[in-house]
Amino acid sequence: MAQGDKSKYTDKQRRKAEHIAESYEARGVPEPEAEARAWATVNKDDGGGKKPGGSGRGRASAHPAAHRGGKISGKASAGRTPEERSASARKAAATRKRNADAAQHAS
Repeated sequence: MAQGDKSKYTDKQRRKAEHIAESYEARGVPEPEAEARAWATVNKDDGGGKKPGGSGRGRASAHPAAHRGGKISGKASAGRTPEERSASARKAAATRKRNADAAQHAS
């Protein structure tokens, strides 16, 4: 297991770390490195162990960055007028066409 005392982590956090480590190992990362990365990910998402360290209660899990995509997507375009969005789409299409033409001439 990765370095450090894991007694303050919940069962859910342990399962999460195990699943992440297995995923890394399946992609060819060595086991010690996979475990270290997995615990780093759990710490990043949850801010460390959630079990209380004496009196009181454990801390609630926050909203990890991995789960925020749906809440923040689309805000940039929502604040623009239809004309601005259309102009941006035309500019993107022109860029894609220019890049495709350049790639075709290069080969």
